[in-house]
Amino acid sequence: MPILRLIANVDLTREQEHVLELAFNHALCKLDVVDRSDPICDLLAKRMIDIHMRGVTDAVALAEITVREIRAPKQ
Repeated sequence: MPILRLIANVDLTREQEHVLELAFNHALCKLDVVDRSDPICDLLAKRMIDIHMRGVTDAVALAEITVREIRAPKQ
């Protein structure tokens, strides 16, 4: 799972890791991603970690914001 691999080198508490895992799984469901080797998983995980580091700590909010940013057209 990409999120676990990517957060291994980030200084997080167990609770923060758990929140990221929950948010990641929720976001994958919202995006209908089943294949964990899909490149979107890495993009999703990296974006989610960035958003979390900006202060979003609620799993549902983190998933929603990440999905919204991934789906947003580039300007």
